[in-house]
Amino acid sequence: MTKKAFFERVYYGWVIVFIAALGAFFSGPGQTYSNSAFVDEYIRDFGWSRSEVSGLYSIATLIAGFTMMLVGRFIDRFGQRLMMIVVGSLLAAACFYNSIITSMWMFVVGIFLIRLLGQGSMMLIPNTLVAQWFVKKRGRAFSFMSLGGFASATTFPIINTWLIQTWDWQFAWRFWGIMLLVLFVPIAFFGVRNRPEDVGLVPDGNVDTKTKDSDEKKDDFKPEAEVNWQLNEAIKTRAFWMILICVGIPAMINTGITFHIISIFGTNELSPEVAAMVLSLMAVIGIPMSLVSGFITEKVKTKYLMLFVFVLESTILLLLLVMTNVFMAILVGVLWGMSNGFGRIAFSVIWPDYFGRRYIGSITGVAATMGVMSSAFGPLPFGIGFDIFHSYTPVLLISLIFPVIGIVCSLLATKPVRETVKENA
Repeated sequence: MTKKAFFERVYYGWVIVFIAALGAFFSGPGQTYSNSAFVDEYIRDFGWSRSEVSGLYSIATLIAGFTMMLVGRFIDRFGQRLMMIVVGSLLAAACFYNSIITSMWMFVVGIFLIRLLGQGSMMLIPNTLVAQWFVKKRGRAFSFMSLGGFASATTFPIINTWLIQTWDWQFAWRFWGIMLLVLFVPIAFFGVRNRPEDVGLVPDGNVDTKTKDSDEKKDDFKPEAEVNWQLNEAIKTRAFWMILICVGIPAMINTGITFHIISIFGTNELSPEVAAMVLSLMAVIGIPMSLVSGFITEKVKTKYLMLFVFVLESTILLLLLVMTNVFMAILVGVLWGMSNGFGRIAFSVIWPDYFGRRYIGSITGVAATMGVMSSAFGPLPFGIGFDIFHSYTPVLLISLIFPVIGIVCSLLATKPVRETVKENA
């Protein structure tokens, strides 16, 4: 069977989804759920305070957030395949670098690199890649890709803890560097294709109209009907800014709650074990919810899915205000998992749905910047609020304002329409 015949018989987009999920999995070295395993090691080995580690971590994350817009532009210019290979290799180098840090300035540089390359780029590139290969089936494709992110969140803390306890934290960093170079980078090199048009296909698995007669096409997709907005055009629309606000709110609130969750539960006389159970439950619930939401986005307008996410966020904050027992804590975990599952897909699907595929790197690069920066600011208000009031109640009450803003922005985020559609350059 020739390569062309293979691509026509077995839609290669599903292979792309698998590789994208692998990319989401290997974003782990840059994610907070992975880095948290190293914090106590740094404090013990270097004598740093917890405040110093947290502050430097936030600073490095902020700087990485500002840089994400450049990554989006590079994706549009050089394509996902080259970017995935380069970023995967650089992330491996960053892991090796983090294994030799000995000072605070080295720590800041190391965290900046893994947050930029891991948390930011290794999520942004797979998102833009899947968006290129699917339109009508985009929701379910993102759902399957999201399994890589959930698998990462589930396994990285466990593996890191085992590696650190069995050997040391330096070995743990080197392990992920080797895994990236041996496993991920070769798969990306040999497996990734930037667009279905590159192999004679169009999105969703249909045969390109240029290579097949019309009687051989099924459920024909017409790429000429797609409207592709450039970033400078997208930022002039109301929808762009409404969605951007919607992206930032959960990133800020959820990171704040996660960072202080043991303390929040402690003020409600619930143990750290219960807090850990809620985090695990959130991940478990998030997996089926992300799969379900992917199919929902193919039937329901994505802005209504975003609205539902903010209804859930409001409910979670209210429950945290009155939480007094394990049953309510479990309910928080279930609703939190639903919110993360639905939100992960909604915020991935809506950008290419609204603004097309051609310049999706530049556009979602701005969204990634918003997400990373919002996550950096999330823990600070909760910490300051607790130091001032010795309670999380005031900051939780104030936080309720943001999901309400999200609900309004979701309703206002109608798909933009322009009268003159420019030809694809």
